[in-house]
Amino acid sequence: MQVKNPQFEVSAVSPKQYPKNNLPEIVLVGKSNVGKSSFVNTMINRKKLARTSSEPGKTRQINFYNIDEKFYFVDLPGYGYSKMSKKEQEQVGKFIEEYLFNRKEISLIIFLVDIRHNPTANDKLMYNYIISAGLPFMILTNKADKIAKTKVDAEVKKIQKELNPIGDVPTFAFSSERKIYQDQVWEEIEKYL
Repeated sequence: MQVKNPQFEVSAVSPKQYPKNNLPEIVLVGKSNVGKSSFVNTMINRKKLARTSSEPGKTRQINFYNIDEKFYFVDLPGYGYSKMSKKEQEQVGKFIEEYLFNRKEISLIIFLVDIRHNPTANDKLMYNYIISAGLPFMILTNKADKIAKTKVDAEVKKIQKELNPIGDVPTFAFSSERKIYQDQVWEEIEKYL
């Protein structure tokens, strides 16, 4: 997909702040620091539209990126970062839940996990949460550049087996450094637009 004019549109913490134009929404979920912002920048071929942070747990709002007035990439706050107070974690958890269970525009969820590690308890919790929301999703095993190319396929299979043993959820490798995985991810996204 050729992206010509992507725009950051809004950071929201409640439904009244969400965009009102009914465009499909491709939602990114994953733990803090798994690379959701880098994913957005890589897919749209921009360096800094989505701000990346060296400090995990920085994103506390839902960020909407308008992609050529065709759809949104929606970046949800990451989970599993301990520096957030219990109260902040609860607040963030509430508005994520409200968004995931009530937002009609969600077309696809992209669940990012780190290819270098076995899925955490929080990853498994999020996986079950997505299943219970009943929305279509795919799993991206991110940071594939951090391991040997020869090991990528085996690690993807291992993570899929761990999270989705029946293998009915599309699962792909991804890397913001090596742009070799973009095309198959775009192909999957385009099925939902």
